[in-house]
Amino acid sequence: MLLRILLAALLIAHGAIHAGFVAPRPPPAPGAPPWPFDLARSWALAGMEPGARRLLGLALVAVTIGGFSLGAIGALGIGPSAVFTAGVVVGSVGSLALLVACFHPWLIVGVALDVVLLFVALVREWTPTSLG
Repeated sequence: MLLRILLAALLIAHGAIHAGFVAPRPPPAPGAPPWPFDLARSWALAGMEPGARRLLGLALVAVTIGGFSLGAIGALGIGPSAVFTAGVVVGSVGSLALLVACFHPWLIVGVALDVVLLFVALVREWTPTSLG
């Protein structure tokens, strides 16, 4: 059960970090690295006006957090195993959309995690029921 809880926590944390795209940016500090969660840097959303870009970003953040929350519920064994798979797929696709569109080198870990989660859920058809 501990592994299921850790998996659920990983999914929740990975989803929640995406809120950085719509949260207020911290004040810049001298010598601090650039803020990696920036919708304005997006090559894919470059032609959109800022309000529409923020609304789309907010929608993708909501889809990502909602999907990974659903995946976490499935990881805990609440409901059928399809809840885990559906949540991971929805969360990973939303996350990839944000991370690729607003790419920053620091975000490569998130991209890799999404790819691994999609592989595990879709190709390997793995579910957390084997964790006990």
